[in-house]
Amino acid sequence: MTEVREHFASRLGTILTMVGVAVGLGNIWRFPYLVGRYGGAAFVAFYVLVALVIGVPALLAEWTLGRHTGRGTLGAFQRGRLPGGRFVGGALFCVVVAATAYYTNVVGWVLYFALSELLSSIGIALDASAILPPETGVSGRSILLQVACTGVVIASCAFVIDRGLRAGIERASTVIMPTLFVILVVLIVRSLTLPGADEGVRWFIGRFAWRDLTPTVMVAAMGQAIFSLSLGGTFMVTYGSYLPAGTPLRTSAAWTALGDTTAGLMAGLVIFPAVFAFGLSPSSGPGLLFDTLPRVFGQMPGGGLFGALFFVGLFGAAFLSDVAALEVLIAGVVDNTALTRRKAISLMAAIVGLVALVPMINLKIFVAWDLTFGSGMQALGALLSVLTMGWFVQRATLLEQLGDPGPARRILVTCIRYVIPAAMLTVGLWWLLTDLLHLLPTV
Repeated sequence: MTEVREHFASRLGTILTMVGVAVGLGNIWRFPYLVGRYGGAAFVAFYVLVALVIGVPALLAEWTLGRHTGRGTLGAFQRGRLPGGRFVGGALFCVVVAATAYYTNVVGWVLYFALSELLSSIGIALDASAILPPETGVSGRSILLQVACTGVVIASCAFVIDRGLRAGIERASTVIMPTLFVILVVLIVRSLTLPGADEGVRWFIGRFAWRDLTPTVMVAAMGQAIFSLSLGGTFMVTYGSYLPAGTPLRTSAAWTALGDTTAGLMAGLVIFPAVFAFGLSPSSGPGLLFDTLPRVFGQMPGGGLFGALFFVGLFGAAFLSDVAALEVLIAGVVDNTALTRRKAISLMAAIVGLVALVPMINLKIFVAWDLTFGSGMQALGALLSVLTMGWFVQRATLLEQLGDPGPARRILVTCIRYVIPAAMLTVGLWWLLTDLLHLLPTV
């Protein structure tokens, strides 16, 4: 027996929830370190362009697939008449299990760093880096800390999801997202008032040069846009299935992409002025968040308080994305079995917790896990969802879902059928040749 499917309660709640799904570690961790890795303003400018021009139609494709089929990852591709759709849905469901496992570990790291910064603000020292996995080998202390923090995160996500879409997920989003943006504004003011901060601003958004816009930079920016907007045939398809029939998708997609992009730019304005002000490197890679920034806060007057604000805000953003990931799994189980929602929550929380033990071991395993289930499979899932909506769902259905006729709708259809698949294939091929097969340089 299928449980009654909830829908979002309000337009504002819908947009804040969708922005909450999109704004996560991808914006506040991955975006800044990629900006640092790929040289600043050129990457930022192309990323913003891609997020709006490609991101909005791609969001529309995933939402329309979910709303049209009334199903999440398990069921949407089959109902959308994609050949092998049942297998595709099952495979992506398994990918979400693996991705949620390692992502929840990182959210646990953020929680521990937030606790460390809070204690630092009252004079109590706590070595936050102790939770991070070693490069190789095994650290018993790290695993114990990760198990504890990951367990807290999973239990918190389960609590929110158990309250339902409106009373749980939507309500949490309407509290956390405005709070996050307020925290970012406070941190931007603090960062911009540091001596030497202006150099960081110029490097971040003020020194665009066409020569810096290389193919590598452009492909990396496209990949980040896909990652940042939580495209992948999973999160947004599932949340799209909760959209009421009368919800205007175009404006909601535009607001979601704008909110997501704004959060990334705000995070950059927090991080890079402070990094330059203290003479540290903006190109420190993934360690920018967990190594460079704690050193910045350690040297900053009142740094403990501002560090706590940063990591608390980051935890809130990452938490909502983690809720969405677990909700994809819960919806899949409830839609396709006789289990109640509460039993599905218990089952999938336990499975994710067990799978999360593997990437806890060391960074060698963790990075391989991320490249496989995060970067590569996410781009593949996004491509399959766009192809399903653009080529296998009836054209009349696509047109109906996209809203009123006119030039905008024709452009969107062209993007969904041709432009976005080409862009995603480019990103996927580049990932295969660089990160997986190492046949091309990554910078």
